[in-house]
Amino acid sequence: MENLDITVLRHLLQWRQQGQRALLATVIRTWGSSPRPVGSIMALCETGAVIGSVSGGCIEDDLIYRYRRADGAAGAGTHDIPDGPPERVKYGVSADEAHRFGLPCGGTLELMLEFNPDAGALAALVTALGDGRLMQRSTDLATGRVTVAPCERPEALSDDGQVLRNTFGPEYRMLLIGAGQLAEYLSTMAIFCGFSVSVCDPREEYRGSWNVPGAKLLTGMPDDVVQAFGVDRRTCVIALTHDPKLDDLALLEALGTEAFYVGAIGSRRNNEARRARMIEHFDQTEESLAAMRGPIGIYIGSKMPSEIAVSIMAEVLAVKNGVALPRDAQVGPAKDQLQPRSADEGGAVCFSASRVA
Repeated sequence: MENLDITVLRHLLQWRQQGQRALLATVIRTWGSSPRPVGSIMALCETGAVIGSVSGGCIEDDLIYRYRRADGAAGAGTHDIPDGPPERVKYGVSADEAHRFGLPCGGTLELMLEFNPDAGALAALVTALGDGRLMQRSTDLATGRVTVAPCERPEALSDDGQVLRNTFGPEYRMLLIGAGQLAEYLSTMAIFCGFSVSVCDPREEYRGSWNVPGAKLLTGMPDDVVQAFGVDRRTCVIALTHDPKLDDLALLEALGTEAFYVGAIGSRRNNEARRARMIEHFDQTEESLAAMRGPIGIYIGSKMPSEIAVSIMAEVLAVKNGVALPRDAQVGPAKDQLQPRSADEGGAVCFSASRVA
């Protein structure tokens, strides 16, 4: 499943290339509770077709009502999407209006509406995003003229009254080491959440049964794959094999990158053993391993592979979205509160992100 922003921009580009009138709506400011964050976008075609969202649906309905091509006799042959510079519009200024548009109590939303965006600038943006580049789109609010340029890191939307700047990035990527059952559930969830997923497993017996449409299967040794993957700050690397020959070297390579999440499956005891191996045999330190997560996932009492995948995906999304998880949600501390470790915990191989073997 493609990144939602890219999907919106692709549809908008297609409409404009077909000669259809369209608008791009961007959430530029919110007060109180808001259904969608600042920077969210949607596109509306003159036919009434909508892609993306700026609310729970009511504001989209209002925009369709206001800007859809008129089909009645009085308006036949006219278009309600005008030409001209961008316009600001607010929803939810009063309690009655907030209720009408389905906004939470006290919520107010401000949008910037850009009419008939230039197809050339859209094509340049979509192409760059498809090539995996992080881009900033700048709109001159007096003229509607748009420029796009590469940027080094994601930036919050800015509106100084003269120029609207919004950063668009390529898809987030997930690289999984190991093509077992857990990887099938996790990759399916990640694709649903808009990640581009690659699964690396040099073991033919695991690759033979792999069947997740949309996930790319890689056959090289995991550390070589991580080196060649071009890991960046929009990439997470997760080791799932329990085999040190496959997991450890891949994790070490990933720790030397800008990956926003690096982690490995296993019990607390197994993760401690992994850290000890890396310190003893690969000249690592506690500081150099600080970014390596494990046991991964949040504590939800998960035991089945599908539940474990939910646990891991939840933690990945929290890290991606900059949410600090409370200590009680982390697997190790949560398990410590429930029960002491058993004496033989380190002797078994743990399959679960949150199960103590």
